[in-house]
Amino acid sequence: YRYDYREEWLRFTGRLSSTSGPQDVGSQVVRGLADMVECPAGSLWSRDFDGDAFVQSACWNVPPSAEREPVASAFCSYMLEREWIIDFDEFRASPRHYGGLIVPVWLATNPTVWLAVPLIVGAELTGFVVLARPRADVELNWEVRDLLKTAARQAAGFLAQMRATEALLEARKFDAFNRMSAFVVHDLKNIITQLSLMLKNAQRHGHNPEFQQDMLLTVESSLEKMRQLMVQLREGEKPASGAASGVDLPLILARMEALARSRGRSIEVRILDRLSTRGHEQRLERVIGHVVQNALEATPESGTVWIELRQVSGRVSVTVGDTGVGMSQEFIQTRLFRPFSSTKHSGMGIGTYESFQYIKELGGTIQVASQPGEGTVVTLLLPLFEHRARSDLQMTSPT
Repeated sequence: YRYDYREEWLRFTGRLSSTSGPQDVGSQVVRGLADMVECPAGSLWSRDFDGDAFVQSACWNVPPSAEREPVASAFCSYMLEREWIIDFDEFRASPRHYGGLIVPVWLATNPTVWLAVPLIVGAELTGFVVLARPRADVELNWEVRDLLKTAARQAAGFLAQMRATEALLEARKFDAFNRMSAFVVHDLKNIITQLSLMLKNAQRHGHNPEFQQDMLLTVESSLEKMRQLMVQLREGEKPASGAASGVDLPLILARMEALARSRGRSIEVRILDRLSTRGHEQRLERVIGHVVQNALEATPESGTVWIELRQVSGRVSVTVGDTGVGMSQEFIQTRLFRPFSSTKHSGMGIGTYESFQYIKELGGTIQVASQPGEGTVVTLLLPLFEHRARSDLQMTSPT
């Protein structure tokens, strides 16, 4: 035999596996097949973005080409049906050996091309490799054809795997973008609702200096939130809010109370212990604000909404309760913390999902107790952040 098939197989596999990225796979396929028959140049032709034609996707020692070969052309159909390696010298000398073959003009008029090696996966032609004339005369016997055909099969499978990996990564990026868009839409909806309620209440309380002050604070807060959303859309990720640190929870609850008052609603704030927790202040305020907003929306103006802050077993407990419509136990257990599940007709369920994920990220938990028609109590259990004026380690003074 002319070839040591084991050696050739290992060499070709090693070349394919040594690529530094998906963009290099095509050129390695061309060089691997070319080295088997001592060809000095070649090119890879793969399906374009639409999948309607084959275009040059990689080349080695040949100039770039803008030619396009339709997938349904007679040339491509011939290679797929017969799985033949086309020897253009043999075709020119004896066309009858290739009955029915129609060579495209851009190949027939190129005197440097020697072989066309089809790349087939299953029953699909995924591309083909065009090789230039070898440095020395090579007899294209059955052994050479079998080696090229087997290597081409492996190359086609490798290329298909790389394309599938790229498609999977692209799908994940789209999924991440869709998730981000859902969060942005949810936040925009909350801002619009907040500003709409403020304008509605301004007709009745616009003359009240206290309401005017709350209104200015609300507009300022909404403007900052919209700036953050712009950053999020531009950068494609949630903007950083600074390093996690101690968050003064009584201050957040005071803002919750002022915000509700600017909307013409009232909430009872019970601070039994002045506590802090570890996290990002803006994200924690958004989580607590989401729970309070849900309570206000589920409770008529004649009902009651309250917030209680206290310490429980070395942890911070933030409890938000209401006397609203409540939820069923089945909804709490199976759908409450899943995205796109909500009891509200216009709700998306994004805020609850985001809140659950962030509290879990902080090492906390969310407990929910509710009865339809009686109200809901949501308890956020968070890590306790203790402010220390000095270190516990004291230097021992000499006696």
